[in-house]
Amino acid sequence: MSQITRKELAEVIGEQTLAMTDKNALVEGIAAYLATEHKQVDLASLTRDIMQYRLERGIVEAVAVSAHDLTPAVIADIKLLLSEHFPDSKKIYVDSRIDPKLVGGVRIELPREILDLSIKSKLNLFKRLVAEEGIR
Repeated sequence: MSQITRKELAEVIGEQTLAMTDKNALVEGIAAYLATEHKQVDLASLTRDIMQYRLERGIVEAVAVSAHDLTPAVIADIKLLLSEHFPDSKKIYVDSRIDPKLVGGVRIELPREILDLSIKSKLNLFKRLVAEEGIR
């Protein structure tokens, strides 16, 4: 019997979970499958692969990271931004996480990209642009 790759495993799990909307149930289902099949994989990488598989089929799952709790209005704005970024999306889910190291703004984490709208990233961009101007 041949070894299944992480990508193939993600596709199988992704296909089986397309109808799932409860993130906890999704995580429990993945863990149960891995335990039943005695699979040892990098769970973080597998989770990203599954989220990417689901994203390619219109299910956008993002984590909004900010310094403070996000209001429902801000979450709605993030969903609107994501619907513009992914016009073919069918469903958009946004979880939030607090990172006190962020000065302000929000960082939106997706399976294969990060939309960094934090003040820290804007300050770093400004510093880089000023440094480049100083070199010229």
